[in-house]
Amino acid sequence: MASSSIPFELIIFFLFFASSHAFSSKTIPSREAEALLEWKASLHSNSQTLLSSLWGGSNHCNWTGITCNSAGSITNMTLRGYELKLRGTLHNLNFLHFPNLIWLQLRNNSLYGSIPSHIGNLSNLNFLDLSYNNFSGNIPLEIGLLKSLYTISLQNNSITGSIPREILNLTKLHHLDLAQNNIFGSIPSDIGRLTSLSVLFLHQNLLTGTIPISIGDLQNLSQIYLVGNRLNGSIPKEIGMIRSLWHLDISDNYLTGPIPTCIGNLSNMIYLYLYGNYLSGSIPSEIGMLKSLSVLQLLKNNLTGVIPVSIGNLTNLDNLELDSNGLSGSIPSEIGMLKSLFDLQLSENNLTGVIPDSIANLTNLDNLGLYSNGLSGSIPTSMGNLNKLSILTVFENILSGLIPQTMNNLNRSRILDLSYNHLSGSLPENVCLGGLLNHLAAINNNLTGLIPSSLRNCTSLYRVRLEGNHLTGNISESFGIYPNLDFISLSNNNIFGELSPNWGQCHNLTSLQISNNNISGKIPFDLGHATQLQELDLSSNHLNSEIPKELGKLTMMSRLFLSGNQFSGKIPSEIGLLSKLEQLDLASNNFSGPIPDDLGNCVKLFNLNLSKNNLEESIPSSISYINALQSLDLSQNSLIGGIPQQFGKLQSLEVLNLSHNMLDGSIPEAFNNLHGLRIVNISFNQFEGPIPNLKAFHEASFDALRNNKGLCGNATGLMTCASSFLANHGHGKRTKVIISVILPLFGSLFLLFLLVGSFFTFCKKTQTNESEPKEEQQGDIFTVLGFDGRILHDHIIEATEDFSSDYCIGSGGYGSVYKAALPTGQVVAVKKLHQSEDNILINNLKAFESEVMALLEIRHRNIVQMYGFCSHPSHSFLVYELVERGSLRMVLSNNKQATELDWKKRVNVVKGLANALSYMHHSHSQPIVHRDISSNNVLLDLDYEARVSDFGTTRILKPDSSNWTSLAETYGYIAPGFTERYDRPTSFSTSRPICRRLGLYYEDSSGMLEWQSPTPANHAASFSSPWSSIPYFTEPFQ
Repeated sequence: MASSSIPFELIIFFLFFASSHAFSSKTIPSREAEALLEWKASLHSNSQTLLSSLWGGSNHCNWTGITCNSAGSITNMTLRGYELKLRGTLHNLNFLHFPNLIWLQLRNNSLYGSIPSHIGNLSNLNFLDLSYNNFSGNIPLEIGLLKSLYTISLQNNSITGSIPREILNLTKLHHLDLAQNNIFGSIPSDIGRLTSLSVLFLHQNLLTGTIPISIGDLQNLSQIYLVGNRLNGSIPKEIGMIRSLWHLDISDNYLTGPIPTCIGNLSNMIYLYLYGNYLSGSIPSEIGMLKSLSVLQLLKNNLTGVIPVSIGNLTNLDNLELDSNGLSGSIPSEIGMLKSLFDLQLSENNLTGVIPDSIANLTNLDNLGLYSNGLSGSIPTSMGNLNKLSILTVFENILSGLIPQTMNNLNRSRILDLSYNHLSGSLPENVCLGGLLNHLAAINNNLTGLIPSSLRNCTSLYRVRLEGNHLTGNISESFGIYPNLDFISLSNNNIFGELSPNWGQCHNLTSLQISNNNISGKIPFDLGHATQLQELDLSSNHLNSEIPKELGKLTMMSRLFLSGNQFSGKIPSEIGLLSKLEQLDLASNNFSGPIPDDLGNCVKLFNLNLSKNNLEESIPSSISYINALQSLDLSQNSLIGGIPQQFGKLQSLEVLNLSHNMLDGSIPEAFNNLHGLRIVNISFNQFEGPIPNLKAFHEASFDALRNNKGLCGNATGLMTCASSFLANHGHGKRTKVIISVILPLFGSLFLLFLLVGSFFTFCKKTQTNESEPKEEQQGDIFTVLGFDGRILHDHIIEATEDFSSDYCIGSGGYGSVYKAALPTGQVVAVKKLHQSEDNILINNLKAFESEVMALLEIRHRNIVQMYGFCSHPSHSFLVYELVERGSLRMVLSNNKQATELDWKKRVNVVKGLANALSYMHHSHSQPIVHRDISSNNVLLDLDYEARVSDFGTTRILKPDSSNWTSLAETYGYIAPGFTERYDRPTSFSTSRPICRRLGLYYEDSSGMLEWQSPTPANHAASFSSPWSSIPYFTEPFQ
């Protein structure tokens, strides 16, 4: 019974086992399919839709990217190359259900999150590629369970953490790629355990520490990429043991020490990159043993010594970059043996000597960089043999001699830079014959001759820099239309002609610089079409007329420099449309009229210079809107009124120059808020009252505050403010209005009345009271321009030692001029009337009165400024500004000074004189006639700016009446503009009609300033640049 029951039980057991096994083997494919569908459901909706279209049907082995074995189990999952860009994580992909998976490639998707630890269940996996995704977190330690792995690629993710030591268990690994992540820590010291490894890619991570010496155990290694980490220490000599190595890149680290000589053992080396480290010492001569080497890049290190001649053995070399080191000595002639060389870079070293002729043997050379060395001599004529050369950069050397004409053969040139040498001669005429040139530079050489004709039609040009030479040519004929041109600088040459409208058709032009040439004519309005223009520099030329309003279309403009020309008219309000403008320099022109209010719209301006023009009216308060303003120069104009109170808002202001204007009033209290102000100059104005409590004012030099009406405060040359004035200075707006408007108005009328009455009184006393005691003849010393008269008188007597001849600096028909240094530190000129017979004295006093009256009414930067006067029978004198260089006659009589007074300065003298006379004749309330313009009466300051002086013969003419004068002063010479008729809205006549325009001047044998005038018949035709900007004026004489 028992025996019969045992077989039955055995039968039942085997049937169950067989059925169970059969059931298990059938469910593997179904479980894999279910796992894939479950993963698909976890992905983003777009990815689900995409996979649904690719994974159709019941048989998952037919799905896109899925490969199965004969049993229907998945062995290969490759979901790449279909532009899938699957988005989601791997956490819902159950790797436990894929026991037969050998190949997993999910490269180039948008998968994110961490790599799940259950990836360790793929025990048969030998290829894993998760590169170019967005995986983060650490590499799971379970990756060490994948003992069959041959390749791991996790490149280009956001993986962090260190390299897990468990990865060293993968002894079958051939390819390890963890590049382009954020992996930190050190390379495992026993990485040499991966003896099967042939490719090691760890580049562009955050690895630190040294290169482990065990790397020498990786005898099968063919490629090492460690570039772009933070590795330090030296290159281990053990690296020379890896004889199979053909690609070594350990660039862009912090490696130090020398290049090991054992590197010469790597005979299979083709690519050697050691750049961007701190390697020192010399280049080992053993480098010449690497006969298979194609690329050698040692740039950006601290290598010294000479270039080894053994480098000539590297005949397979096509790329040699040794630039940015400290290499010295000469370029070895053996370099000419590298006939396969395509790219040679030796720039930024300390190489000396000449460029070897053997370099002409490198007929395959495309790029030659020798810049920033100490190379001397000339450019070899054989350089013209390099007919494949497209880039030649030799700037910043000491090259000299002519540019060889053989360089006309380089018709493949794309970049040619010869800048900062001592080259002479002309540029190659055919420099753009091939039509490929886009970069041309020859900055600061001694080049002469014409601009190459091939540049006119060189439409490939992108960047041109030829500034700082002696090149010439007509700019309108030498240049054409350049659709790709971005930057051109022709400054500091001898180029002439007028600007062509073609510049407006260079639609990509961002910078046009032609300063300090001989360009004339107008700015073409077509330039407004170059809408990408960000910088325009036409300064120091001979441009004239008005600025075209079309420049307001250049809304990208940030830097506009037009100084040192002969522009006239008003500053166009359209400049206010340039909202990106940062620098505006219109100095040293002939602009007139007011400063446009619209400048306040240029809120990014940090440098504004409108100095040395003829600008009038008051300073617009809109300038206070320019919050970025750091430097403001409005000096040497004819501005009137006070400083706007709103200037206190210019919190960024560092430099302020308002000197040589006719500004008045007190300095606004709001200036006390300008704590960033460093430099200030408000000299030669009519300011009064206390200076602001700022370091810039307290530490200002005397010259920066001099020649004002009555400034006071704690600064050199200023008197201490009276306590009553300080107290009144804090009153409200209503009090300020009364003080600044009403009182000066009545005060001026009172002083004028007092002045006229005093003169008649003194003249009468002179005739009738000569016998009065000396004590009774002291007279009154009047106060003018804020000086205490009696104190000023005493200071002058003391400073000149009672008018000692030792202090006399000049003498004329009516008086002598003395130089007086006042106790305040201010130096002034004192004109003392001659003492003579009664009838002469009377005439002198009339001249004295005439000069005082004239100077009191005149306010102009080209007319000498009076500070005060004293009228007394014993000595009458005027006190006015000291003009440092003295008279024009004195300057012209001194050979050295006459030479320094060059053509440009002489033109400025004439312009200043013309502006002064034009002001007296046409801008004054009543015409003033000087009647004695000569080289004696034209004074020059340190900048050779002209000042008209000596108003002793002045006549103030009355409109609507006839005015008769006699010939005055300087006999044997008649001032320019001797005329009969003087035309204004009303007219008056004199006797003899001659009308002249100011022209050229020279000094005759007597030292007189003579004027060479054009013919009366055609004034305009006889004047050309630079004289066309000089205003027309006449002056009546008899």
